[in-house]
Amino acid sequence: MSLAGKTALVTGGTSGIGLAIARALAAEGADVVINGLVDPQENAQIADDIAQNCKVKSYTSPADMCDPDAIARMMAEAKEKLGTIDILVNNAGIQHVSAVEEFPIEKWNQIIAINLSSAFHTIRLAVPGMKQKGWGRIINTASAHSLVASPYKAAYVAAKHGLAGLTKTVALETAQAGVTVNCISPGYVWTPLVENQIPDTMQARGLTKEQVIEDVLLKAQPTKQFVTVDQIGAMAVFLCSDAASQITGANLSVDGGWTAQ
Repeated sequence: MSLAGKTALVTGGTSGIGLAIARALAAEGADVVINGLVDPQENAQIADDIAQNCKVKSYTSPADMCDPDAIARMMAEAKEKLGTIDILVNNAGIQHVSAVEEFPIEKWNQIIAINLSSAFHTIRLAVPGMKQKGWGRIINTASAHSLVASPYKAAYVAAKHGLAGLTKTVALETAQAGVTVNCISPGYVWTPLVENQIPDTMQARGLTKEQVIEDVLLKAQPTKQFVTVDQIGAMAVFLCSDAASQITGANLSVDGGWTAQ
C-alpha cells in the first residue's frame, strides 16, 4: 500500500503511540505534520529523522491542544505547507489519577480539552477539505476506557467515552463523502502516559510499582502483555487502506482481550 501524495497530521505525535503512528504513515509515503509540546530542538530532530528515513516531508507543530485558536493556526499552517490534510490522527492525551471528590477542577478541564475537545476542533477544520477531495481518514486514539471504566480516572474515562461518540457522529455525517472515521482503542501500552500515572496510582491505592503493573494494569488484559506502539501504528495504516474503506464509525479494540471480559 502507498500513501504517497497524502498528508497526515498526528496530534500528540512526538512520543509513544502518536510517534509510532506518524512513523508508520510516513513509511507508507505520507507527508506528516507532528504535533507535540516536547523541546523544539528535539521536535525538529524527530521530524528530520522521519523525513530522511522515509523520504517524505515532515515538520512539527507545538500547538497547544487546549487552545482552539492555536489548533486553527496549526491546521492553517499545515494546509499552507503541505496541502489538504488527508489523514487526521487525534492522539493527544493526558491523564490524572484521583478520587472524584478530590479531583482538581483544573485537571478535569485540561483533560476534557486535550483528550476530547481538541479532536472536535481538528475534525471540524479537516472535514471540508476531505469532502472536497472525496477522500479522507480520521483516526481517533480512544482507549479501552472508551468502552469500560476504571476507578480514579473520571475525566479520562468521560473524555474517551465522548471521543467514541464523536467518532460515530462524524462517521455518519461523512459516510457518503469518501471519508472514514474510526477509533482505535488500545489497552495498556507501555508509553510515557502509562508510566507517568504509576506514582499517582501507587498513592491512590497504596500499592508498590510492581503491584500497580501486575495487579492494576496487566490485570485488565488477559494476555498479560502490554500492547506495543508498533501494533497501533500498523492498525492506523490499515485503516487508511482501500481494504478498510467500508470500516467507519467503528471502535476497534487492541487491548489483549480486556473489553472481552
